[in-house]
Amino acid sequence: MFATVKDFLNEWQQESLLTQKTLDVLTDESLGQEVSPELYSIGSVAWHITGSVYYFPSQIGVEFEHPDLQKKAPESAAEIKETYITLSQRLAEALPDQVTDERMHEVVDLFGYKLPVQGVLRLLIQHQAHHRAQLTVLMRLAGLKVPGIYGPSKEEWEAMNAQRS
Repeated sequence: MFATVKDFLNEWQQESLLTQKTLDVLTDESLGQEVSPELYSIGSVAWHITGSVYYFPSQIGVEFEHPDLQKKAPESAAEIKETYITLSQRLAEALPDQVTDERMHEVVDLFGYKLPVQGVLRLLIQHQAHHRAQLTVLMRLAGLKVPGIYGPSKEEWEAMNAQRS
């Protein structure tokens, strides 16, 4: 867990950069890729990740300006990425003004579960990582080069090995 708001923001900076790195690869054409008609497409997963940047903090009372995140996913990969970046920055700016280190231990209700504020913020990061993994599977199905997240991707690993030869 995070003892302080700064602890969360340090990890958030790293995690949001990994998500941005993943969103960088998306193309407008790839946004419709899906496994089946009843499951998320690349665009809807990317938009869901983007919306969670506002949704989870709003559940602990953190508010900042945001677009209509309930609308259908944009058809522009650039719009999704730019919205994600904007919301990530707004979260990083709003959180220290709206949550104290003491409040990080306050217990709140999230979907019927009692969690400390720090737990809700941890869940935001875990939720993002979970859907980022789904996104990379769909990206591979769409023929996109998947970026390394917590280590090199297949393509990055192959490039590193080719340089050693």
